[in-house]
Amino acid sequence: MTTAPWRDRALPADARVDDLLPRMTLEEKTAQLYGVWVGAATDGDGVAPHQHDMTADPADDWDELITRGLGQLTRPFGTAPVDPALGARALARAQLRIAEAGRFGIPAVAHEECLAGFTAWRATAYPVPLAWGAAFDPPLVEEMARNIGRDLRTVGVHQGLAPVLDVVRDPRWGRVEETIGEDPYLVGTVGTAYVRGLESAGIVATLKHFAGYASSAGARNLAPVRAGTREFADVTLPPFEMALREGGARSVMAAYTERDGVPASADPELLTRLLREEWGFTGTVVADYFGIGFLQTLHRVAGTPAEAARLALEAGIDVELPTVKYYGDALVAAVRAGEIPEALIDRAARRVLLQKCELGLLDEDRRPESPETVDLDSAANRALARRLAEESVVLLDNPDGLLPLAPDTRIAVIGPRAADALAMLGCYSFPSHVLTHHPGVDLGIGIPTLLESLRAELPDAKVTFTQGCGVSDRDPSGFTEAIARASEADVCVAVLGDRAGLFGRGTSGEGCDVADLSLPGVQGELLDALVATGVPVVLVLLTGRPYALGRWQGRLGAVVQAFFPGEEGGPAVAGVLSGRVNPSGRLPVSVPRVPGGQPWTYLQPPLGLAGEVSNLDPTPLYPFGHGRSYTDFVWEDFAAGTDEGARAPQDSPSGAPEAEIGTDGSYDVSVTVRNTGERAGTEVVQLYLHDPVASVTRPDVRLIGYRRLDLAAGESARVTFGFHADLSAFTDRAGRRVVEPGALELRLGTSSAQVREVARIRLTGAEREAGAERRLHCEVRVRRN
Repeated sequence: MTTAPWRDRALPADARVDDLLPRMTLEEKTAQLYGVWVGAATDGDGVAPHQHDMTADPADDWDELITRGLGQLTRPFGTAPVDPALGARALARAQLRIAEAGRFGIPAVAHEECLAGFTAWRATAYPVPLAWGAAFDPPLVEEMARNIGRDLRTVGVHQGLAPVLDVVRDPRWGRVEETIGEDPYLVGTVGTAYVRGLESAGIVATLKHFAGYASSAGARNLAPVRAGTREFADVTLPPFEMALREGGARSVMAAYTERDGVPASADPELLTRLLREEWGFTGTVVADYFGIGFLQTLHRVAGTPAEAARLALEAGIDVELPTVKYYGDALVAAVRAGEIPEALIDRAARRVLLQKCELGLLDEDRRPESPETVDLDSAANRALARRLAEESVVLLDNPDGLLPLAPDTRIAVIGPRAADALAMLGCYSFPSHVLTHHPGVDLGIGIPTLLESLRAELPDAKVTFTQGCGVSDRDPSGFTEAIARASEADVCVAVLGDRAGLFGRGTSGEGCDVADLSLPGVQGELLDALVATGVPVVLVLLTGRPYALGRWQGRLGAVVQAFFPGEEGGPAVAGVLSGRVNPSGRLPVSVPRVPGGQPWTYLQPPLGLAGEVSNLDPTPLYPFGHGRSYTDFVWEDFAAGTDEGARAPQDSPSGAPEAEIGTDGSYDVSVTVRNTGERAGTEVVQLYLHDPVASVTRPDVRLIGYRRLDLAAGESARVTFGFHADLSAFTDRAGRRVVEPGALELRLGTSSAQVREVARIRLTGAEREAGAERRLHCEVRVRRN
């Protein structure tokens, strides 16, 4: 028997798909453009927006549906609790049925959420992306993503819907926990590392949400985006470009939102001209769940399902997720009626089939694997989750050295987050995302609470506990007992924060937006009552966003911030409190002083900073990049020049530049960091750019480089940042990304507001347009001394 060319693995993927596509009927081609979500809830309590409006269970039509083939299987593990090994076998059987039912025997692409680990029962719950940002450690995030990808592959999943590359623009937005932070360089570098890890395991990484979702007006989920052209180009888009160019992501998810009246899902300028023609992307674009339908029901730019399908296809959306509605029979009928060109179907189907070819799904002898045993929460996974959790904990303040806690002290642990395992998890963890709909089912993984972990960490301490109040209720009746327990102790550990949930069912998470940045419920009043006892208070925050803490400035013994640190977060935070872990996290988002006066992030032009023309001072209490340690570091031997150590800059009281380089040139800045303390610790050296004069207003400072330095007591290391003029590029008035001649300052610091060293340079020569081949990241070299 002669094998058809499209089955021949020796041929290039393009040739195979070019042979296959003309063999397919219109129905078979459209079948490659949608997913099916079996078992999705159709009531009003789902895990996706408007799920109850948009979902009909396709189980009754399954046998007929799969005769055409099938593009995607939606969340076979992430819809309900299923034993991983049983789920893998069920998925393998489903894939065999799909292959046997269709003429071409092509399986579906199975996709899952993997925002903070594989969103499946009994799978490791890692720290949320905001904690990845706090760790400032891309290699560790890449290692985590590789482990997640291997787990996905083990059970037969092909595509992961992560990472989120939205840049925080307003911390009141509920999905801040899903982001990596408020700076595009941090988001881009950490997000790209995640992509590399996932893709290295053979999983298709899906960048979301493209683009502008986090810039929604008023911090309301799915609200219109007010970002201007330059903010969009210079803040929103760079992380996506970096993850595509340097990470190799093979899929992009269109955002729900609209910008300037055009929904992202109907925007060919965004999804075709920019993404494909300018950036050279060749993978698949998938709809966010029900995003194509929203063109008709929410955006109202389409009057019928066929019109919505046409707009999405014209824009460049290849796959309808999570289930078939708009790319099914209505699309076929519209094509046959001449309302939609079949060429649009062919374009999208070709992209889908090329990706299936890359995944081996067109191979004739391919058979899905079904392992006998599956461990999605291995010891190696847990160790990695612990390490990332430990690196992400931020010590915001410790003015009098109250931390680490004495091993034999009396500790009153008080607060609604101390004894709840779910306090460690974000809204896209399986227990928070799915198990809330399955009462009585156990968590599936061990999640030590902070109370349990602290008792294990300090066995000689006398630890008492009371909750004091709930997370979001307004009942202060528990204050009396909380005050009594605190008054009997040497130190009070107040454990406050968020409960992750969806669509208003939590205080943080998708659809859980807030009016201001006050602590939820009466937690602020509880903290006031504890401080009033006179007992030193250590505030521990387990949250999905920053909260305003200026009300307690100077009144607390110490402040520790952890952003939903995952299943090993309890031991990680307890380790910081005991001193076993030397804190090394740095803030990926600013911590505000007051709950109002928002929105604010550190990327502000001059008019966004404090000034005499307004009584509102937006200056944060703790700036982006801030974090303390239990050891001390000195910075010495600062030098700058075209070669490392070429010369030591001299003070320039006039502010005159110390060196000149061309608008296509490079310049090194170097410093030696020495650990002068008595224990090992980590310094995070950060490089910021200040542009004093430009043709459009620029952020006062913005991050362009960083490096974690793990140093033993007495050890030093020399770190060199290789600045290239491309890193100063921005979008000018004409919409071009340019490098302008003129003065710049390169600022080395421990945060965006704490500058240690400054090198002044001047870019000379003609203005230069920085195109697609420009440098996106700063080269960093480290030499151990």
